[in-house]
Amino acid sequence: MASIADQGAPIPQAELIYQAQLRKVRIFRMHVGITWVALLLIIIFFFSGQNFLGIKTISLDTDFISRNLSFIAGGLGETIRISILSILLAILLALLAALGRLSTFPPFYALSTFYVSLIRGTPLYLQIFFFFLALPQIIPAWAAVPGLWAGVLALGLNYGAYMSETFRAGIASVSKGQREAAIALGMTNGQTMRRIVIPQALRFAIPPMGNDFISMTKDSALVSATGFVHELMWRATKVGRAQFNNLEALIVAAVFYWGLTLILTYFQNRLETRMSKGDR
Repeated sequence: MASIADQGAPIPQAELIYQAQLRKVRIFRMHVGITWVALLLIIIFFFSGQNFLGIKTISLDTDFISRNLSFIAGGLGETIRISILSILLAILLALLAALGRLSTFPPFYALSTFYVSLIRGTPLYLQIFFFFLALPQIIPAWAAVPGLWAGVLALGLNYGAYMSETFRAGIASVSKGQREAAIALGMTNGQTMRRIVIPQALRFAIPPMGNDFISMTKDSALVSATGFVHELMWRATKVGRAQFNNLEALIVAAVFYWGLTLILTYFQNRLETRMSKGDR
């Protein structure tokens, strides 16, 4: 009898509000999904080669796409490898530069600010060509280094300079009281940084790092301009120029880059949601 009475009890107002919010979110997501599908269908029709109401759409060479799809896709592994190695280098450099910008030791502070100023003051495109073409003139042995590492060095240095501000803000966000408590417990400055400050700073910096990794995945296409690294963009431009199908080749490359971006964005959103739950 008690269970029947419970079933007939009125639903609390807070629960009704929560359910209404959930319905609102579901309806919003459904409308967004429908709009995405509609836009994709419009794009597909735009490249279908059909004639609709006197409007002739673009006709793609589907035979070229089917013949060369696997060749272009073969550059995905190199693109992902460049991006992962570059972001790891960038994280290390960004952390060191952030610590240097917060340091009271003049040479360390000067070195980090000089690095950030130099890298942020020159284009990424120039930096890539410097490491591929100019650096071998300074260090002849560098000419024997695989092009992959030159691209990783250029991207890592560039993104490390920009990410250093994120790390600096993360380190500065740790309250002074926590540092003082660590010192009161007998920790040294190095132990305080390793055990208290840096873990919290990394937690603050992870979401922006996800955006930087997505951007780096796309910027890795600039490495193809040197002709030494056979990643996704290099393969697309090579086969497109050779067979005079640049439009089809670039569309295939764009789809791959877009797919990578969607996958990375999905995991980034999951990570941010998980971390926001931890904050609450």
